[in-house]
Amino acid sequence: MMIGEAATGGGSARIAPILDENNDVSSRTESKSEEEFVIIVPESEPPQDELEPWLPITESRKGNTFTVAFHLICSGIGVQPLLLPIALAYLGWFWGIFCLSVLFWWQLYTIWLLLNLHEPVAGIRYSTFLNLSMFAFGKKLGKLVALFPVLYLSGGTCVFYIISGGSAMNQFYRAICGNDLKCKERTLKVSEWLLVFICLATFTDLFFMNLNKLYRVSLVGSFTAVAYCSLLWVLSVSEGRLADVSGDSTMKVETTDTGARVRNVFNGIGIIALAFRGHNLVLEIQGTLPTSPTQPSRKPMWRGVTISYLLIAMCMYPLVIVGHWAYGSKVIVNGGILDAFTKFHQIHTSNYIMGAIYFLTSINSLCAFQIYAMPVHDNLEHIYISKKKKPCPRWLRCGIKIFFGGLTYFVAKAFPFLPSLGAIIGSIAVSCGLPSIKKPRTLGNMWCVNISVGLLGVVLSLVLLSSAIWSLIVTGLDSNFFKPRQ
Repeated sequence: MMIGEAATGGGSARIAPILDENNDVSSRTESKSEEEFVIIVPESEPPQDELEPWLPITESRKGNTFTVAFHLICSGIGVQPLLLPIALAYLGWFWGIFCLSVLFWWQLYTIWLLLNLHEPVAGIRYSTFLNLSMFAFGKKLGKLVALFPVLYLSGGTCVFYIISGGSAMNQFYRAICGNDLKCKERTLKVSEWLLVFICLATFTDLFFMNLNKLYRVSLVGSFTAVAYCSLLWVLSVSEGRLADVSGDSTMKVETTDTGARVRNVFNGIGIIALAFRGHNLVLEIQGTLPTSPTQPSRKPMWRGVTISYLLIAMCMYPLVIVGHWAYGSKVIVNGGILDAFTKFHQIHTSNYIMGAIYFLTSINSLCAFQIYAMPVHDNLEHIYISKKKKPCPRWLRCGIKIFFGGLTYFVAKAFPFLPSLGAIIGSIAVSCGLPSIKKPRTLGNMWCVNISVGLLGVVLSLVLLSSAIWSLIVTGLDSNFFKPRQ
């Protein structure tokens, strides 16, 4: 992501400098600081501002630093970090930790850019990525650039949570049954567990009509995410390293095929890149905060980002280090630290502990589903509000939520192999550029950093796409339509 050339997006506009705290334009102009910005500002207030009090994302602007932190933690962890030990098995200790650290700081930097673009000048806010893109690139081009990533990263992630959450519920039931074969025989089919999950998710969704009120759900989701991540690495340490796992700090997956080694490196980088998520929700979450000329929303937002990503780092790094130390390359066959722990240590672990891990995972998926569904609800309600020029009635809001739940369930059941294609579709979403409103001084430090970050983003996207397609060609795709497996 990068800040590049600014675009007016059609209509009349003016260029204005960013004011300092004393609103002294002349002093800032005379200083000619190397990092001076100019901003494209519309002559009139954007039309979407009139509708924002009626939309679920911006209906309530009573959030604070802690509600922001809850939203970011719940949406930022998920189950993808459980796959991070696989990346170290591919890349080795040094390069695995190095890539993880680079992408972690990269994400923090791009979030910082986004939260500063949310409110470029006082009184003008862009509370969704789609609105920001439409202003920067124009209505038609902005929709073309941003609509697919928004829909995929929201709707597609909800589908992924249905599949992973339904599977976790199934494993929770089996863990509680233990060795009781009759109990296990009475379990539901996977498709039925998916239905249970989406019914619970949709039912919960009906009680929270805007994003700010959803902070209670995000609090639960944040707690469960930190809890199951901590349980997994603590229990793995207590069980100790597997007897046949090497302690070599440069250990990688052994293969004599040069092409396979290159593919493994690409896959490792891709796993790390796809573990970082939540960019498409940053503007929406910031939209729940109040603002004023003296207290812009970016200040509490950045405090929330700092708190949340400190906790996210405390979850990710122990998982990566302990997972690779305990299981080595065996974690690849088992598909993540959770599956590896289940295979190698379930027999020595209490059924209640195993059940608690799967229970926490399923609850976290339920909570994260609510946040990622909000941008879709917002866009669907925006269609009605734009035409009727009045708030969406409650019955219609509930109908939209039920419709979205049914649609995502159908996709999850019809395409249970969709997570296998996540790397391909995700690589396309990663390549999307950041809408440009602020324009740093050409060849200044900020300009050079953003150009570099943008180019690296394109390269990363190509790497992810090529490795995903390459792996798909080599391993094939088991397209089990309408047949989710146990």
